Amino acid sequence: MRTHQLVLSWIEEELAEGRLTVGGRLPAERTLAEQLKVSRTSVREAIRILEAMGVVRAGVGSGPEAGTVVISDPTAALGSALRLHVATQHLPVADIVETRVLLESWAASKARPDAPELATAGALLDEMAEEGLAVDDFLALDVRFHLALADAAGNAVVSAMMGSLRESIQGYAAQLTSNLPDWEDTATRLKSEHRAILAAIRNDDGERAAKLVAAHIQGYYREAGLNPAEARPAP
Repeated sequence: MRTHQLVLSWIEEELAEGRLTVGGRLPAERTLAEQLKVSRTSVREAIRILEAMGVVRAGVGSGPEAGTVVISDPTAALGSALRLHVATQHLPVADIVETRVLLESWAASKARPDAPELATAGALLDEMAEEGLAVDDFLALDVRFHLALADAAGNAVVSAMMGSLRESIQGYAAQLTSNLPDWEDTATRLKSEHRAILAAIRNDDGERAAKLVAAHIQGYYREAGLNPAEARPAP
């Protein structure tokens, strides 16, 4: 086992046993190196890995922001990893979209009609309805709307996975708008579909909400020239 992996294993055990929690700080670099009998370089390498994974945030200098703080940001880490694998073309965009349909349909079917996140979703729809909204601003609000619906299902793992999937193809989805014959018409349709999805959830009709979400996502990509069912290479 490489020495930085010893540090990672120690931190994982401390988190699992509850001796380290979100918001807590790791021991100082020198202290941790002496405690684990590894070099300070190995400690720094382990901390860089944990930062990339969204597990810690390393501060410098002195004061309340100094030190390495335990955080929890799985979406950023998963999104970065997926985005790189999409770039290598090992993970086809069509497969990412199909997985998004599966997760979002499940989330819509399980979203609680009284979940506070639905109020956030409704407010986002009001912002999307503003006249003269730029395409990029609309798409950013769209992402937040869908994530709010996912959060309403109450499953932290699904929320993190959906967030990472959206992040991994967000740039690609934005580029697809240039393929649309009429953005204004598409935006009007998307807004109408959003409101129908939200209404179904509020009416406690999860089955209808799931179907509407699936059709909504597939319809956008199909209109923009990507059909997940057809874009997967043959075995």
